[in-house]
Amino acid sequence: MSFLIVLAALAFLMFAAYRGYSVILFAPVAALGAVLLTEPAAVAPVFSGIFMDKMVGFVKLYFPVFLLGAVFGKLVEMAGFSQSIVHAAIRYIGSTRANAVIVAVCALLTYGGVSLFVVVFAVYPFAAELYRQSGIPKRLMPGAIALGAFSFTMDTLPGTPQIQNIIPTTFFQTTGWAAPSLSIVGAIATVIAGLAYLEWRRRSVMATGEGYGADDGKQGSGPSPTAADLPHPLLSVAPLVLVGVANFVLTAAIAKWYGTSYTLTSDLLPGLKAPVETPIKTVVGIWAVEGALLLGILLVCVTAFRRIRASFAEGTKAAVGGALLAAMNTASEYGFGGVIAALPGFIAVSEALRKIPDPLVNAAISVTTLSGITGSASGGMSIALAAMADSFIAGCNAAGIPLEVLHRVVAMASGGMDTLPHNGAVITLLAVTGLTHKQSYKDIFGITIIKTLAVFFVIAVYYLTGLV
Repeated sequence: MSFLIVLAALAFLMFAAYRGYSVILFAPVAALGAVLLTEPAAVAPVFSGIFMDKMVGFVKLYFPVFLLGAVFGKLVEMAGFSQSIVHAAIRYIGSTRANAVIVAVCALLTYGGVSLFVVVFAVYPFAAELYRQSGIPKRLMPGAIALGAFSFTMDTLPGTPQIQNIIPTTFFQTTGWAAPSLSIVGAIATVIAGLAYLEWRRRSVMATGEGYGADDGKQGSGPSPTAADLPHPLLSVAPLVLVGVANFVLTAAIAKWYGTSYTLTSDLLPGLKAPVETPIKTVVGIWAVEGALLLGILLVCVTAFRRIRASFAEGTKAAVGGALLAAMNTASEYGFGGVIAALPGFIAVSEALRKIPDPLVNAAISVTTLSGITGSASGGMSIALAAMADSFIAGCNAAGIPLEVLHRVVAMASGGMDTLPHNGAVITLLAVTGLTHKQSYKDIFGITIIKTLAVFFVIAVYYLTGLV
C-alpha cells in the first residue's frame, strides 16, 4: 500500500505537468496528499519542515545560476549575437546540411551558457527559413533542436554551465569539469548517433515527396535578417567563449583563493552574531558559473550597448520572470522529492534500486527514471540525489570508482528519459514551432532514446578503459 501511495503521487504530478498545470502549485499538493494517506497528522509539519526547507534550500543554492543564465541569454538574443551565429553557421557549414547547422548553433549557444528555452526562441526563425529553403519537412525540425539544445551540451560536455551539470557538484564535491575525457566520448557518441538518426529520417520522409509543409504564421514565416544587419560573427561568439574560459579558470582559481573553507566572523562584519562557515568544495562549481556568466553579461553590455539599450529594461524583466518560474518549478519538484523520500513507500523503492549491483548503473537508472516521471532533468536528478546520493557515493567508494565518473553519469542520466511528452522544454519547443506532439514528438523521442543509451555506453567505456 505504501508503494502505491508513492506511485500515485508521482503519477498525479506527471499528469498535472502533462496537462499544463503549474508544478509550483501541484508538487506540494501531490506530496502532501501522499503524506495525508500515510500519516494525516504529519501534513503540516512535513510541509513546513521538509517541503519548504528543501524548496528554499534549492533556491538558495541555484537561483543565481538560473537568473544570470536567463539574463545572459536574453542579452545575447537582444544584441543579435545568436542570429549572427546562425548566419555564420549556414555560411560555413552550408545550407544543404540543415540538421548539422541547427545542431551546431544550438550546441554553441547552450554550451555558451544560454538557457535552453532561450535557444529555442532564438534559433527557430532561422531554422524555419533553412528548412523551407532546403525543402525539408518542418515537422522534423524539433528533433534537430532537441539534439543540439537538450542533450550533449546540456549535461555531457565538461564545463557546461547548464544547471544539470551544476547540481551534482554540491552532492559529490566535484566541479562542472568532472570526467572530461569520458564526457567528450559521450558527447561524440551522442552527436554521431543523433545526426545519423536525423539524416535517416530526413531522407526517408523526403523520399515520399513530402516538402516543408504549410507554415503557421508564427516566428520564422517572414524573411530572416541579412548578415549586413547583424554583428560580426567573431564578436557574437566572444561572450560565449568568455563564459567557457572564465568558468574553467574560476573553477581552479576559487579553490586556491579560499582554500577548503571560508569563515565570516564578527571581526570582518561586526553585525554577525555567530560565525558563518562556507565549505568551499560544495560551492566551487556554482561560484565559477556565476562569475563566468557575470563576465559574459558585462561583455555583451560593453560591446552591444547601442543594440540592447532601448529594450534592456523590458528584456531583463522578461528574463528575470523566466528565471523565477524555472527556478521555482525545479525547487518545488525538489521539495516534492524531499517529502517523497521520507515516506515508507519510497524506502521500498530505493531498497529495490539498491539491489542493482553496479553503482553506476544503479545511479543511471534511478536518475533517468525519476527525471522521466517528473518530466524534468534537474527536478528528477534533484529528487534522486536528495534521497540516494549517500548510497551512490558509498557504492562508488566501495568499488573504487571516482566521484567524477559518478557526477558525469548522473548528469547525463538526468537528460535521458526526461524529455517525455510532459517535459516543459518539449512543450515549449512544440509551441514555438507551431507543431503538435502527433506531428513531431516521434523524432524528439528518437533523440531521447539515443541520449539514454549514451549514458550506458559511457559506463561501458569507463569499465573497459578506466577513462576519466
